[in-house]
Amino acid sequence: MALHGLASVTIGVPDVAATRSYYTDFGLTSGDDGWLSTTDGGRQLRLVERPRRQLVDVVIRADDSDDLARIASTLRGIDAPFQVDGDTLTTHEPVTGTRVAVRVLPRLRQPVRPAAVYNGPGRVERSGRRADGVMREGQVRPRRLGHAVLGVTDLAVAMRFFTEGLGFRVSDYISDKGAFLRCSDEHHNILVLAAPVNFLHHTSWQVDDIDEIGRGATAMLEDHPERHVWGLGRHHAGSNFFWYLKDPAGNFSEYFSDMDCDIDDALWTPEVFEGAQGLFNWGPPPPPSFLRPDDLADLMIGSHSSP
Repeated sequence: MALHGLASVTIGVPDVAATRSYYTDFGLTSGDDGWLSTTDGGRQLRLVERPRRQLVDVVIRADDSDDLARIASTLRGIDAPFQVDGDTLTTHEPVTGTRVAVRVLPRLRQPVRPAAVYNGPGRVERSGRRADGVMREGQVRPRRLGHAVLGVTDLAVAMRFFTEGLGFRVSDYISDKGAFLRCSDEHHNILVLAAPVNFLHHTSWQVDDIDEIGRGATAMLEDHPERHVWGLGRHHAGSNFFWYLKDPAGNFSEYFSDMDCDIDDALWTPEVFEGAQGLFNWGPPPPPSFLRPDDLADLMIGSHSSP
């Protein structure tokens, strides 16, 4: 695929300082330029002041100018306005108004770290020493941004924009209520969900393994138990381990590891999951606030009162 993942997101929040503090606790590195960075992806999160929480901007990686030309052609085909300035094509998702930039950028090459070694029945691979996961020290640092999830008031229009307009592929469906979309070889980079109001549901950040998910979430909750949303568990769609937390603006942030990758378009068949079937394979059931965030009514009122 000529597209190869999300480069960055910009999130609007009412209190930038409090939200920035949360994401530095989460493990992102705060720079003097206002960006928050992952260890491998670099500057991947920017926070800007807005009256209500929302996804303001998302940048998608592309290989070259030919990709921009192809996307320009497909956007014309669905009557979506855009502009091209050098190595960047800019458009707007028509339902939420989110600015979408497709930018020519190098492919992200992540340094390979030694995988954790696990013992099992009849299989001793770690002999005479404690597990690596219990010996780790220091703050968990997300490796890169993985995906973003949007609630949209017109699912068909949003899906058409991402698939027919930008060239995303469908990996799986959640009944007729949503779709996991990929712009890389990973299971999903954008998930769109039918909702009564447009809003950002969550962003997801890759860590090395399940131990890093547990260590990261435990540290986040030590002095702030109110941050907990859902976890630990393993999703069915995407297969990844997860733990969800909530930032001060009400956005969810996810630590994830072990996502389905190297998806072959010719061999992969999207499944249609009903109810909570695709949400989790094991773990606690999702709380009502995950499926319908507590501030959804306030977001609906705010959207109606916005100019």
